[in-house]
Amino acid sequence: MSTIALGSPQQTAAYLRTLPAIRERCGRVHTLAQNGALQYFDYHPDKEHEAAAFCVDIIKRDFGEDFAAIPPHGRWRHLDAGRPRVQPLIERWKASPNPPDDKEVTRRLVDLFLVSVLLDAGAGSAWSYTENNSGEKFSRSEGLGVASFSMFEQGFFSGDSSNPHQVDAEGLARITAPKVASAMQVSDTNPMVGLEGRTSLLANLSKALKANTTYFGDSARPGNLVDFLEADAISDANGARRVHIFALWTALIDGLAPIWPATRTSLGGVSLGDVWPCDALKAHAAASAPEGDELVPFHKLTGWTTYSLVEPIEKVLGWKFEGLEHMTGLPEYRNGGLLVDLGVLSLRPGAIPAPFFPKGSGIPRLPPSHPAIIEWRAMTVIELDRIADEIRKQLGLTREQLSLAQVLESATWKGGREIAKQKRPATGGPPIDIESDGTVF
Repeated sequence: MSTIALGSPQQTAAYLRTLPAIRERCGRVHTLAQNGALQYFDYHPDKEHEAAAFCVDIIKRDFGEDFAAIPPHGRWRHLDAGRPRVQPLIERWKASPNPPDDKEVTRRLVDLFLVSVLLDAGAGSAWSYTENNSGEKFSRSEGLGVASFSMFEQGFFSGDSSNPHQVDAEGLARITAPKVASAMQVSDTNPMVGLEGRTSLLANLSKALKANTTYFGDSARPGNLVDFLEADAISDANGARRVHIFALWTALIDGLAPIWPATRTSLGGVSLGDVWPCDALKAHAAASAPEGDELVPFHKLTGWTTYSLVEPIEKVLGWKFEGLEHMTGLPEYRNGGLLVDLGVLSLRPGAIPAPFFPKGSGIPRLPPSHPAIIEWRAMTVIELDRIADEIRKQLGLTREQLSLAQVLESATWKGGREIAKQKRPATGGPPIDIESDGTVF
């Protein structure tokens, strides 16, 4: 894959925040893998067929031949874990004495979905959430989804007692780690990984909402993204609105930039968020390579947010997003774990030093900045494209008939979880453990 020519560090920083940059930079890492030039992983492309077949079996088990019924990847399913919650909430709003119009319904859903995604970084295998009214227990992403839904219902994120079902800067500014811990049932016997990082994201979100009125309006709500996007939309002959995915992506990348930890990579004075140096790229860089040439963007939470917001906007308002082919697979531990557990990727023997293996465990535990994690995530982005193509080939479908978002929802993410449970039934955890700070995974 060819290198994109860039000038100043500021130009490179701007480029690294775009959607196309994710595939381009991850593609460069993948090219190294094809040449056996990664530092931590060996790549086994002959295993892709088997990985795709594993995913196809899951798709057929859950959907039969009704591939059109597969929903896109998004937060909606986690919010509805165990039973429908989102649609009944919409129906309650519609039945209220002063029902909101469709645009306000969508604003509220954007509020809910965005804050729920930001709380969705890995919670660890020891934490769970018990829903009060049903008594059902949920863990991991579903637990975080159900917990955040309950918090939203109770007005946890709202600074306006007369409008509890919203997220705004004032409400977020009042949130503390003890309040989040209480709302999410965290205790010594029910520990959550990344609690402080999660709380910091919410506090920083408050500041971002106030600072970016272009996207979030004077009322400083995520839901006001709807109004920003409407101004950028094009109406067709039938009055239907079309919005390019770049408009939503740019609003999220720019509007949410202040929420990421100050310790993240910066270039040209610009904090980049989920962008990391790749040692393998640096080792094979040309002598004339510009500053930032070794940086690889992932923007996982931004991608997860984008997927999650597209669905309610399209469903409730009937808008159509264009350019979804630019969206990538999400480089997180379920998708990446599928690749390792099914042999597409293998850690090189001895590549990870012994101190990174907790006592009595054959699973390495690494910080998000570790170069092995950067290689793993970059390979995951490109391999999701390749496995999606192989899944379509095995099913005889086109990209229009089975989108990447549907593959993520019905196959790879779910497949990563299921193979992890088969291989590590005690925890169901990934083959490589990441020290979550509440902002990456």
